[in-house]
Amino acid sequence: MPRPRLLLCPQFTEVEWTIAPQLSEWAEVATFDAPGVGDEPMPSGDPTEFSRELVVERALREVDQRGWDSYFVAGDAWGTATAVRFARARPEAVLGIALGHASLSYDREGGRPAVNKEVTAAMTQLLRSDFDSFVRYGMTQFTQGGFDEETSERIVARFPPMEVAAQVWESNVLGDEPIGEMLSELDVPILLSKHEGCLVFTDEGYEDAVRALPDARRTSISRSSSASDEFAAALRDFCESVLGA
Repeated sequence: MPRPRLLLCPQFTEVEWTIAPQLSEWAEVATFDAPGVGDEPMPSGDPTEFSRELVVERALREVDQRGWDSYFVAGDAWGTATAVRFARARPEAVLGIALGHASLSYDREGGRPAVNKEVTAAMTQLLRSDFDSFVRYGMTQFTQGGFDEETSERIVARFPPMEVAAQVWESNVLGDEPIGEMLSELDVPILLSKHEGCLVFTDEGYEDAVRALPDARRTSISRSSSASDEFAAALRDFCESVLGA
């Protein structure tokens, strides 16, 4: 069986994917920093123009530079919309999609919100009012230990200055995305992952995704997918089962 090719879409930076070295033991793995983050340039030169569309364009450049003509794609939390938009841009090359903190949207309102409005609002306020605490403590608490303090500092160290970092954060965390509608347009195997006990993504959001995508494979894990050994194992099983079908 050939080694799977696996693109890991970040929310902000490749540092989030702490399981990338583990995945590299059985797959060709690629990930990247979003435009305007770390040393990754913003095409316009203006970091305030950050958008998810620019992240998708950067993802497409990554697979093109590697000469990949087929691959799996994975996203976690606010990287799921990037992963789905990336797959939708070039569906013929995508062998499968894996989504951590899976949901059909990032809706924070209504009777069945996918995202906890109070938690995201509190984190956004902390970023704007006390950037140092956001770096040292907020990211660790936000991911419930998925990222330790050192990893959190490495992530935020790649952020641009605070005002721009806040815009990058808010463009991901406070916006909504029609993830379910986009997935319905794709005819590829899907893996849905639930972070049990997550403070940010709700049980209802995951349940709605399972209901809308009854043929998708499912897994439940105890920490953020991008930092989870359990997700790494489920992802390996998913990729190998698709290639072996």
